[in-house]
Amino acid sequence: MTFQTGSLTPEIELDRIDRLFDIRDLRVFIPGGYGAIGEAIAIAMARLGAEICIAGPNPVKAETLASRITDAGGKAHGIELDARNPAAIASSTQAAISRMGGIDVLVNCVGIQREQALTEVTPETFDEVYETNLRSAMFLGQAVARDQIARGQGGRQIHLLSVRSQLALRGRGYSAYCATKGALVMLVKQHAMELAPHNITVNGVAPTFIQSDRIRPHLEKPAFRNFILERNPLGRIGKPVEVVGQVITFAAAAGSYMTGQVVYIDGGVTASQ
Repeated sequence: MTFQTGSLTPEIELDRIDRLFDIRDLRVFIPGGYGAIGEAIAIAMARLGAEICIAGPNPVKAETLASRITDAGGKAHGIELDARNPAAIASSTQAAISRMGGIDVLVNCVGIQREQALTEVTPETFDEVYETNLRSAMFLGQAVARDQIARGQGGRQIHLLSVRSQLALRGRGYSAYCATKGALVMLVKQHAMELAPHNITVNGVAPTFIQSDRIRPHLEKPAFRNFILERNPLGRIGKPVEVVGQVITFAAAAGSYMTGQVVYIDGGVTASQ
């Protein structure tokens, strides 16, 4: 019987440490990239040297943000995307591939909420939330995976979820939202397993309420704001930029051995509920 001699611990390569969070020259596709969190991600990743393609239903907003990034010295494109239409998803993904020459990283920020109490939920509204939050993630992941597999260089896929993927909300009509975000957790895990042989990682980032124009009307109501602050261990509302770091980690070398995971960025809410 023979035994391996020497240390089993690999040598720590300093140049790899230096590149842990380096995302320069990565080609990043960001559907939903002009919302509050998407905008922060797009601006940050472009500032750190990635090339960005922002997509959304309003091409003017996408192109305007891309122009801001370009004017600041970054590389960015803006295109139209109807995330509720699988054929449009395939077309827009191909447009992003054509603009950048390929997609190394998908950061899916697509998502809506339509609040309806359980006894008032309509099929039309439920389907709208399902098609936007869950079905679009399926076909965005598929379209990007086809490019990444064909190029054979691996890749990253990152989906924005919510603490509502794990926690229901008392006194509010969140059936469709919670159901789609919870299902997205399992979609992340399944896609991670199917794409692992191709060295493509799939992960999720799940924030709680984050400062934005979309939730400002809710936070301006003292009772609701106090409810949110009282149940948050850090005692404050998060900022969009505080979501960016984990996205960069998943996209960079630092996240190379994480797949099928969801990280909650919530001030400790899910740890304490």
